[in-house]
Amino acid sequence: MIDLVSAYESFLLNMKHASTNTVASYMRDLRQFSGYLREVEELLPEECDRECICRYVQHLINEGKSPATISRSIASLKSFYRFCADGGLVAESPVHNIPQPKAEKKLPQILTGREVELLLEQPKCVDFKGYRDKAMLELLYATGMRVSEMIALDVSDVSLVGGFVKCENGGKLRIIPIYPAAIKALSAYLTEIRPKMVADPAETALFVNLSGERMSRQGFWKIIKHYQQTAQIDKDITPHTLRHSFAAHLLENGADLRSLQEMLGHSDISSTQIYTQVIKQSLKSVYNKAHPRA
Repeated sequence: MIDLVSAYESFLLNMKHASTNTVASYMRDLRQFSGYLREVEELLPEECDRECICRYVQHLINEGKSPATISRSIASLKSFYRFCADGGLVAESPVHNIPQPKAEKKLPQILTGREVELLLEQPKCVDFKGYRDKAMLELLYATGMRVSEMIALDVSDVSLVGGFVKCENGGKLRIIPIYPAAIKALSAYLTEIRPKMVADPAETALFVNLSGERMSRQGFWKIIKHYQQTAQIDKDITPHTLRHSFAAHLLENGADLRSLQEMLGHSDISSTQIYTQVIKQSLKSVYNKAHPRA
């Protein structure tokens, strides 16, 4: 198994040019499968059939692995055995038509209104970074856009006079309004700070790093984690947290699902409907804490 795994790892790195994280994830799943084959089935990978794969999936279930973990393991095995079949190492993939367990749908974590205020108050407008970070956080909460969409914005996508931002994803353009506090933060950044930050006057990116180049998603991740710590918010905040909070807070305050779907850029309204469950869960939590007989 080790030889085949090593060959597959080389294939992922040199032929597929997969990222380091992707390769590490596949290798972790395959080495776990390798150990199971050796210790339980006493089989070589080329001897493994569909029934063997089904037993392995049941083994993962018995170990208490989550549906998401099992789905990822099956995906790793499918990719591995496809590589083996293409190379003539096995006649056919034993993972073909193995059903994927339904992943648990975890409700997105949201911030309370006060927690959002705390987070937005953290960047101090005393230097370039503070002005820029204030504008980024305000824009994210104002629009609910994805972080990848925000860092892809150009200066021309923002209309301070019109009070909106143009956001394009997957060839679909949407226009999202911006509230006054976000307009103020963006105006200060665009007029006073950004011109001094850009390395090249021809740079079109709305948000740039301290080197004057377009902000990266990884760069923003570090920024938001930093402000989570300074705000002392005891929640696992991710770059998507403000998007989730935007959606839940709009629904709480009477926004309709169709309008929210449009603002979030969801192609399927079922993706938007999950926020109604977040609201119900939040109300139940408040009820349980506040009602004397709950």
